[in-house]
Amino acid sequence: MTIEEPMEAVANEPEKLDLRSLDVTEEKRAELLRLFPEARTEGGKIDFERLKLALGETVDPVRERYGMVWPGRAECFKTIQTPSVATLLPDREESVNFDTTENLIIEGDNLEVLKLLQKSYLGKVKMIYIDPPYNTGNDFIYPDNYTETLQTYLEYTGQVDAEGKKFSTNTETDGRFHSKWMNMMYPRLYLARHLLTEDGVIFVSIDDHEFAALRWLLDSVFGEEGFLAILCWRTDGNFDNQAKFKIVHEYVAVYARSADAVSHPPVIDPSIPRDSKVFNPEIRNTIVKNGPKNPPSEIVLPRGFPADGATFEISARADAWPHYLDDARVRRGVLDAPVRVRSGWSSKELLLEFIASNCEPVRDARGQATRFVLTATGAIESIKNRAEGFSHVISVLSGFGGPQRATSEIEALGVAFDDYPKPVALIKYFLRMATNSRSDHIVMDFFAGSGTTAHAVLELNDEDGGNRKTILTQLPEPTGRDDFTTIAEITKERVRRVIRKLNDQDIDRLALNPGQTQDRGFRVFKLAESNFKAWNADAPRSAESLTAQMELHIDHVRPGRSKDDLLFEILLKSGYPLTTRVETLTLGGKQVFSAADGALLVCLENVVTLEAIRAIAARMPERVVCLDEAFRGNDQLKANAVQIFKSLHRRSGEGESSSDVTVFRTV
Repeated sequence: MTIEEPMEAVANEPEKLDLRSLDVTEEKRAELLRLFPEARTEGGKIDFERLKLALGETVDPVRERYGMVWPGRAECFKTIQTPSVATLLPDREESVNFDTTENLIIEGDNLEVLKLLQKSYLGKVKMIYIDPPYNTGNDFIYPDNYTETLQTYLEYTGQVDAEGKKFSTNTETDGRFHSKWMNMMYPRLYLARHLLTEDGVIFVSIDDHEFAALRWLLDSVFGEEGFLAILCWRTDGNFDNQAKFKIVHEYVAVYARSADAVSHPPVIDPSIPRDSKVFNPEIRNTIVKNGPKNPPSEIVLPRGFPADGATFEISARADAWPHYLDDARVRRGVLDAPVRVRSGWSSKELLLEFIASNCEPVRDARGQATRFVLTATGAIESIKNRAEGFSHVISVLSGFGGPQRATSEIEALGVAFDDYPKPVALIKYFLRMATNSRSDHIVMDFFAGSGTTAHAVLELNDEDGGNRKTILTQLPEPTGRDDFTTIAEITKERVRRVIRKLNDQDIDRLALNPGQTQDRGFRVFKLAESNFKAWNADAPRSAESLTAQMELHIDHVRPGRSKDDLLFEILLKSGYPLTTRVETLTLGGKQVFSAADGALLVCLENVVTLEAIRAIAARMPERVVCLDEAFRGNDQLKANAVQIFKSLHRRSGEGESSSDVTVFRTV
């Protein structure tokens, strides 16, 4: 039985599968633990009870073993496994450069948003940074009733009528102070992990209140082997607690989806003095060294060995230390003839490897490119270029400022926000650590707050010519203000003003990369109920109720929804990113949306004709989506459409299943 087979069996016949009876080899165990790190025990074995829980089976909580246990943990898995019935509606008016940008700002409950993004962004996000509620007793906490997540959100934002359902703060008088926070965080971290690339990294800010709980949660979701570091960031401090301890630090937990796959681009901690040798791109070290561990031995430097200088000569001296070498003559930067060197060595094996490679750079134990040269004093030096793979990251961060500096940065843009934002420089430091300017890396922040992450990405792209993209999610939490009524409004306006500032700067300077236009825009989407009415399985089992349900689906598209709304829901459910380029065509007299260079064609007309179907099929799309009502009950036309697509693909040799007509009745 393969790794995939048990999971399929659980989905189809859970009552017949006994996971304990599986013949789990070491290879299968490793694969299972990679897919389900939450099933890992202390000794690196598989806890099959936890595995069954992750796969959706009911497990007796009394049998749970080592690990963090809190009220509501089992419900978290139900939350994760419950599919979202929401959608994301585009808002072109609030966007900037909607048709060309690949950046997103999503307004809504991040749990629902993370679920909606699973198919389209699975394994595509290089870095996640989040600054979640610290659970200090006054901050915002999401509701406990996970079965009504979307409904609660809609009521909270006034999209539907209800009474008494409010998102609220989490106070210690509740009695479930810590567990409520953990129940909120666990599903979000679990879903976020699946969005990371294999070498993706997550940074999570936290303070002392829930530091221990966060470590448990991250170990459970990413596995202890996913742990990279706990960074301690020096902040401004809280002046309210002078009588006790003046707390001037917070933490940033850093975990990877696969720690072995992570490689850091060059980054140097800003607290290091500018005159430090780590800022020197070439670090030189004399490698001859006598001592008990480095007894003298002889090495012959071949003709052509590189030298530090174009032309010079060295006369042999028997009493020279730390080396003894014959006469040497350098011409045009290389040895003119072989030279014997007798000395102790601190990098003898690497030097021999360098000589064997015809004096081409070799990699040391840290992966740094290393070359060797003979100096005019007769010393042999190793030269390491820090620009190649060098990383100098220390666990105590300083020099970034704190919330006061961050607040000033926002105020300089003309937007006031003083709810403990993070400094832009801090996020840029993490970006340099986890992303590369030469790649189209996606950076996500699903507790976006005032939009510091987008601010940092835009500025860093401007500094190094990068092409990083952002996905921000922020709840429209009320601010009680007249200028910006919700935090999501602050997020969008701050990013707009950063874009405007950078564009104004470009007017006064020459472009560093002529012809290259940076992505300075964002698409706004807002969480809402699906565009397609869902069958209510909980409705009373009566003739009247059934009749009402049937009548609702005569027109299964919700009133007031545009073709744009329907199009982006179809893109999401079909596995296409929200930034997919879409072209509008006229085929057979009907409007057709062409996504991903024609791979997906979507016709949202209320009436479709055989002529339009033939014109669509002639473009050989991988998939076609039409509204059910477009066929007007004409089953013969629908059958003909399917046959036309199959016939065209058979003739092209692509097989019958290469294209299909998908009719959306409910989604």
